[in-house]
Amino acid sequence: QVQLVESGGGLVQAGGSLRLSCAASRSPFSLNTMGWYRQAPGKQRELVATIRSGGSTNYGDYVKGRFTISRDNAKNTVYLQMNSLKPEDTAVYYCNVGAGLNNYWGQGTQVTVSS
Repeated sequence: QVQLVESGGGLVQAGGSLRLSCAASRSPFSLNTMGWYRQAPGKQRELVATIRSGGSTNYGDYVKGRFTISRDNAKNTVYLQMNSLKPEDTAVYYCNVGAGLNNYWGQGTQVTVSS
């Protein structure tokens, strides 16, 4: 069973930055796509960004140019650098990792952006 440990959420003012981390452990398989999703109160979970094992990335339109996803394959860790944060970025951010035939979710980390 893959375990995901997220860190880096918190409270920040609009225009500020945060960096999220998600470390995967106990995976018997190589990690495939790693990514971040978010869910705001009353809304559906949505894609923030994903990164494949080879490094190709995909972003939600609402974060393009402001967020950057990266990964360290040696550490089985995915990062999300969030700049120019807006109040509408407020949500619980979830890490997602593909390993073998399965998908795993982290417990979520709260990001709150004040205006």
